[in-house]
Amino acid sequence: MPRGSSEKREREYEELKEEFRESGRYKGREKEVAARIVNKQRAGLGETKSAKAEDKEGKSPDRNLPIEGYDHLTVEQVLKKVKALSREEVKQVKSYEQKHKNRKSLIEQLAKAS
Repeated sequence: MPRGSSEKREREYEELKEEFRESGRYKGREKEVAARIVNKQRAGLGETKSAKAEDKEGKSPDRNLPIEGYDHLTVEQVLKKVKALSREEVKQVKSYEQKHKNRKSLIEQLAKAS
């Protein structure tokens, strides 16, 4: 695991590695596959150095959305927060969702709300 990853990610890495060993999956490549999975999660959640730097510089793609930390939220969490938004803000969120994550169930719900 890269330096700077959280204890939670380290624990996930160790658990995956052990699971792969016990199940016999990815023989000889357990460490590599576990690291790739955890690193992909870190990248998706903005936990990498480059993502943190973009956020500091104000280049994070979800920076101007009316829902703070949007990229880290689940569909259910987004839907709860959408209830407090205006129609224009919901349209903004829907447009962002279509361009970035493109979660069909969320887009359908946002279309109903706007």
